Amino acid sequence: MSAPSSTYRVQLRPEFTFTDAAAIVDYLRALGVGALYTSPVLDATTGSTHGYDVVDPTRARPELGGEQARKVLSARLKSAGLTLVVDIVPNHMSVEIPKLDRWWWDVLRHGQAAEHAGFFDIDWSRGKVLLPVLGEDAAAAELKVEGSGDDAELVYYDHRFPIAPGTGEGTPQEVHARQNYELVGWRRGNAELNYRRFFDITNLAAVMVEKPEVFAETHGEVLRWVSDGDVAGLRVDHPDGLADPGGYFRRLRAGAPDAWLVVEKILHPGEALPQSWPVEGTTGYDALNEITGVFVDPAAEPVFTRLADELGVRTDYAAVEEEARRLVTDRILVAEVHRIAALVEGLETGTEPGTATGTDAEAARAAVAEVMIAFGVYRSYLPEGAAEWTRAVERARSRRPDLGTAFDALDTQVRAEPQGELATRIQQTSGMVVAKGTEDTTFYRFTRFAALNEVGGDPARFGLSTEDFHRLAADRAAGRPASMTTLTTHDTKRSEDTRARQVALAELADEFADAVRRWTERCGIDEPALNLLAWQTLVGAWPIAPERLRDYLDKAAKESKLRTTWTDHDEAFERAVAEWPERVLADAGLVAEVEEFVGRLRTAGWVNSLGQKLVQLAGPGVPDVYQGTELWDFSLVDPDNRREVDYAARRAILDRVLAGEQPAVDETGAAKLLVVHRALTLRRERPELFAGYRPLKAEGAAAEHLLAFQRGENLAVAVTRLPVGLEKAGGWRDTVLPLTDGVWTDVLTGRALGDAPAAAALFDRYPVALLVRGDS
Repeated sequence: MSAPSSTYRVQLRPEFTFTDAAAIVDYLRALGVGALYTSPVLDATTGSTHGYDVVDPTRARPELGGEQARKVLSARLKSAGLTLVVDIVPNHMSVEIPKLDRWWWDVLRHGQAAEHAGFFDIDWSRGKVLLPVLGEDAAAAELKVEGSGDDAELVYYDHRFPIAPGTGEGTPQEVHARQNYELVGWRRGNAELNYRRFFDITNLAAVMVEKPEVFAETHGEVLRWVSDGDVAGLRVDHPDGLADPGGYFRRLRAGAPDAWLVVEKILHPGEALPQSWPVEGTTGYDALNEITGVFVDPAAEPVFTRLADELGVRTDYAAVEEEARRLVTDRILVAEVHRIAALVEGLETGTEPGTATGTDAEAARAAVAEVMIAFGVYRSYLPEGAAEWTRAVERARSRRPDLGTAFDALDTQVRAEPQGELATRIQQTSGMVVAKGTEDTTFYRFTRFAALNEVGGDPARFGLSTEDFHRLAADRAAGRPASMTTLTTHDTKRSEDTRARQVALAELADEFADAVRRWTERCGIDEPALNLLAWQTLVGAWPIAPERLRDYLDKAAKESKLRTTWTDHDEAFERAVAEWPERVLADAGLVAEVEEFVGRLRTAGWVNSLGQKLVQLAGPGVPDVYQGTELWDFSLVDPDNRREVDYAARRAILDRVLAGEQPAVDETGAAKLLVVHRALTLRRERPELFAGYRPLKAEGAAAEHLLAFQRGENLAVAVTRLPVGLEKAGGWRDTVLPLTDGVWTDVLTGRALGDAPAAAALFDRYPVALLVRGDS
């Protein structure tokens, strides 16, 4: 396996195709990139802007240009000396438009007798596939039959479904009753769905990729690309949804023995990737949270906690998280919990919960839900990682001692059969509970300090010490040196630069708290968590178009599920939220205050951005640059982060940098592009420099503001942290950074330095330095 020196992630879609990607290859080469890393490229739902809704894994997506355009892109990359990394989706397929997914169409037409009936995880005990597509009044749904014979279809508005052979005679309702599926009201999906899905999205049906024949059909085309040398690496989406992730990765590795494999495994702080997985590492959320954390001023925690308390925002993180996860098990993933509970054996029904003789079905359901709520990580991987299962069961018992017998039965059966259906399904589903309950709900309720609310993060932990940061970085260098690192992805809650500016709020905590109190009184949102999130977002992404802010707040309000949801709308509240950006921007005095505050915050945000970027690019792991973030990018959560990238502007700035310009740190973001270009180019041209990891310690009055480390013997990285506090304390003063004897050259400026450079001189041009020892 040869890992790329770095990757550059692009979001392919009908508006940015294989051909468009090929057009930026020369730019990426000049920027210093090692590999192009794309979103999924197999055939997806018509018009999909992300590609995770695959409908046919056997061909390159026609809307991206199809097989011919894919080959052209591959050839272009090879000629430029770059490789290709492709995102793959093994867990699910889109069934939103049944006819596009020929395997799903086959199942709906022929039922259990279908050739592909075993491809999907369907509970056939009720005899039919439940399809929750009808409106609120399902009984009054108007159905039609169109076509005849094998081409006959049952039609409901724009939904079309196959008709089983020989069942097309009679009224639409009679035809409906004879099919292998049952059309029902959409609200019944969460409680009664009988096929496994991706989270709570009924349009994404889970695929049983653990079966060798299903794996072969779903992975054959991509593995052909790997075998042909067109694809050098694979990024695997959502492995926690798989029945047997370890077995899946072993099969994938056998089919791609030389490929670089990274997996979207979300690790909780302190959690390690299962050591039995034959992969290079994760997609980098662990690194993201560590890098963010070391730039946060922990002294601000009581100020933000007090502000949240005053505004009515809950600050008991554990309680908020537990409540949010319980909402998921009780209201959103009800069907999944019931299906798991029905597998618990050795229980007598009809008796009281907690009795010596057994428990009833409801107690089994409660016990299953309670254990999944109690997980400290996304899932266990039994028998490996059994300690996490044990902790979850013990925590669940402490919360619900009345369910003791149900916990006993559940725990005994899972331990006895760690590869059994019960153990498998509860592991697959626990990750869904954690993701939906924590990432997609808690992070929009616990808004004390939004910069910490990131995938895989722990918002209750306010920052990370430099000692802990160095220890974790050294662990990555020693254990997973080819793991991906990142600061922005298509799934992050905000882009790296938005986050970096919000991190700077911790150094202006009292001033920001006072401002939020004034602004809230003047133009607040009538829901405390959203209100506090809105002000942090406003200053973090300022200046921002009102429609972007409106769309973000609409999503945040619905994800929090406090006053409105995606399915149960509070129309009046949603209108008030939608009007808020315009209300703020119409208040000239408030706008002036916001602009003044952002003016004080902006430079510190830039310093944080450059610091975290260089730490990521030069630190252990394979760094990924998300599309467009080589310049400042103040994006929010998707779909805001999938906006078009202006590559012409980036080419123009890169041309100036290549000509020798050393741009100022200003609003253009050119300084960031310089840092990205120089670091990536050095990684690609001198990979031997980027080995190992050793913390470096500054000396002097401002030593705590200098974060530094060494890679091998001849590369050192130094960055500024907590810049506001540094300025208030009087600057660098006598601070120096002792280095190994020799001449060190700053790759960013070209200047030669001694072996104990003064910080004031080291950072007089940029707040970061990338130092190489020797003649080159």
